[in-house]
Amino acid sequence: MTPDPQANSTGSTAVPAEAGPVRYRITHTTSFNYSAPSPVCHNRARLSPRERAGQSTDFFRLVISPEPSDAWVNQDYFGNRVDYFSIQDAHSGLTVTAVSDVTVQPPIAKSVPNTSLPWESVRDELAGPKLKSDDLPLLRFRSPLVPMSDQATAYAQESFLPDRPIVEAGLDLTRRIHTDFKYDTRATTVSTPVDEVFEKRAGVCQDFAHVQLACLRSLGLASRYVSGYLRTLPPPGKPRLVGVDASHAWVGLYCGEEVGWVDFDPTNDVIPKTDHVTLALGRDYADTCPVAGVFIGGGDHTMSVSVDVAPMDET
Repeated sequence: MTPDPQANSTGSTAVPAEAGPVRYRITHTTSFNYSAPSPVCHNRARLSPRERAGQSTDFFRLVISPEPSDAWVNQDYFGNRVDYFSIQDAHSGLTVTAVSDVTVQPPIAKSVPNTSLPWESVRDELAGPKLKSDDLPLLRFRSPLVPMSDQATAYAQESFLPDRPIVEAGLDLTRRIHTDFKYDTRATTVSTPVDEVFEKRAGVCQDFAHVQLACLRSLGLASRYVSGYLRTLPPPGKPRLVGVDASHAWVGLYCGEEVGWVDFDPTNDVIPKTDHVTLALGRDYADTCPVAGVFIGGGDHTMSVSVDVAPMDET
């Protein structure tokens, strides 16, 4: 079964961050249609918004049609909720709808860019023996979809100059990817390698996140893939349309024990605030894919995805 694509954003303008918390009703629907009946399928879904600092999930419901024969919930290595389910009766299609109510708080500024630690200090901390998190060493190295390369190292070094504060350097790298890489939904697919994205200088948010991760890890820094949603603005004078908000992806960079994690969105050249909703965290897209699975038979199949991110006062 083709995985639910994470990064086919519409390229819409992100909404400016609110002064206070924002509550959203999020509806994410993935539909598969088969040309012939399938007798069985097994699937996993990461569709429950992440509980993390500044974000809480007030309600979550997963609706699956046809009704599964078996279903259970677990947590993966990175703390994401994973729903597993199987359908063991003949079926010609599958629809998975996640409905969530999420509250997002404005981030608390722990540091301004030019007063954060030099990036080399954070790199050396990560290489030391006193880390408090088991995740950090894993997030320093290559992953299945984010290889190391001389190209990524050279690109990163233009931003990570000697003794430069890590948040300032992260912002500069984010800005350069946003400027140097063209947003083009036709340039790549969900499986396009990072090296090819570098060559084309084009792609979607999944690609830009992988490029930034490759750059950061090539310097020995810990960084993670963040999947989620982006609230977007409709064109001037047009009403907000239901179902056109985007599945999105950005990155988190570990900036030292005092500052902790800081997120960067290279697609929009921003530090995410209340317009970004986190779904899952991992090494790369493979760890956060919203819906993936296998089925027997079924002939050819097609997939469609609809995402709606609506502030609660609009629902």
